[in-house]
Parts: sequence; C-alpha cells; structure tokens
Amino acid sequence: MTDRLSYIDAHIHAELYEDAEQERLLEAAFREGVQAVVAVSMHLASCKRTAALAARYPGQVLPAYGFHPEQEPPSEEERERLLAWIRHRHASGEPFAIGEVGLPYYMRTERQAKGEAFDEARHLKLLEAFVRLAAELNRPIVLHAVYEDADKACELLCKHGVKRAHFHWFKGSAETTSRMAQAGYFISVTPDIVYEEEIAELARRYPLELMMVETDGPWPFDGPFEGMPTRPQMVKAAAERLAEIKGIPVAEAASALLRNTKLFYNL
Repeated sequence: MTDRLSYIDAHIHAELYEDAEQERLLEAAFREGVQAVVAVSMHLASCKRTAALAARYPGQVLPAYGFHPEQEPPSEEERERLLAWIRHRHASGEPFAIGEVGLPYYMRTERQAKGEAFDEARHLKLLEAFVRLAAELNRPIVLHAVYEDADKACELLCKHGVKRAHFHWFKGSAETTSRMAQAGYFISVTPDIVYEEEIAELARRYPLELMMVETDGPWPFDGPFEGMPTRPQMVKAAAERLAEIKGIPVAEAASALLRNTKLFYNL
C-alpha cells in the first residue's frame, strides 16, 4: 500500500461519535487517504444530526437516512414523520441514501434463545416501508440483514424492484451469498476480515466488483485492532486483506473498491 491510494468508508455512524471528536475524526481521515464516508442513521433525531454533519462536509460525507432495525420499531406516527422528512430532503435535491434499515437478527435470536416471544412482523412491515421508499425515490438502500434475514430482505427488494442494495457487514450461507451476487447486490466488509475466517471465506466467494469496505464505527474490533478506537482509515487494513484473499495487488483492490463505492453511491 502506498500513500497515493484512496478509500471510502462505505458505512459509519459518524453522528454517534462525541461532538467534539467528529471534526477531528473526519478531517484526519480525509488527510490520510479517505476520500469520503457514507454516514448512516439510527432514527429521526440521528438523521438530523447526520444531515448537519453532511452539510459541513459536502461531497465528503454522504448521509443515509433510516431507522436501525436492532431497536424497537417506531410508532406508525413516528414512522410516517420520518418518511415525510426523508421525502422532503429528496424534494430539495439533496444527495443521500436510505439507511440503515433492515431486520433485527441479533435482537430476535437473543430473545428467542431466552424463550421469549418475538413479533418479527412489525420489523418486516417497517423494512418494507423503507424498501418501497427507496424504489419511489430511486435511492440506494443500506441494509442490516444477515444470515436468513438476508433472504427476507431479498424478497422485499425483488417485490419492489430495488436494484441498488448494499448489505453492510454481511454474513450468510453460500446459497444466500450466491443469490445476492446474482441479483447484483453489493456487500461491504469491515476490518474483522483480517482475523475472522468466516468473513475471509465470504470475500473469497463474492465478486470483487460488488464489494466495498467499511468500519461501522464507532463499533470496536478485536484482533490487531483490540483496544483501538475505530477510525475510517481502518478500511485500508480491510482492503489489504481483501487484496491478499483475491490474489491481486493492493493498488488494484483499492482502485476497484473506490470505483465500486463511487458508482453505487453516485459520489
């Protein structure tokens, strides 16, 4: 890897960093080879913070607006308020994506392991509302949908004709992975590709032309990153490991990942 290589962090919760840290975080990343970040949101208040951050860094912070699935769904009134807010941003011509949205795999499996009932129907209804919105506005959609939940998401994407889908930090079976690749859906890998064989194996199978790199910061990582705060620059390590897995030069992998992300998000 050389200093001339450039990257995009395709998924980061920039607004979850402390206010005083956000400027230092982003400006250091932009100085150190990160061209841009895709900043996702958790709910309406989070969307508004992300929008303010994007306004400070036009062309470098692409916002994504949605409702993270690993929490209780909003009320119908709250959902409609969020959808209306997103439509208003669309009408203004602002560049953005839909996300982070999806299905609560970790919440669901944790509760089911405890023998607790879990009503997934509410989450599916919420996801379908966002998939419908992505189709309506012709915007890319950022998905949190892993393992069997990816198949449910794929069904909704197909139902509503959404083509630009990005499954972030994806994990899933060979069958689901093949289905997603055939549909032309993108995935992104995090720095855990350096130490997680499950992710390395996924990267071996998935076409490079449908891949991106991300950090999902401020989520922390293990392995060589244990104890380190998550920074956008860490996508470089993910890209280096991906190049090794694919058996290509780092510069070739970095160029492909940059091109993929720019084309997908119209950056």
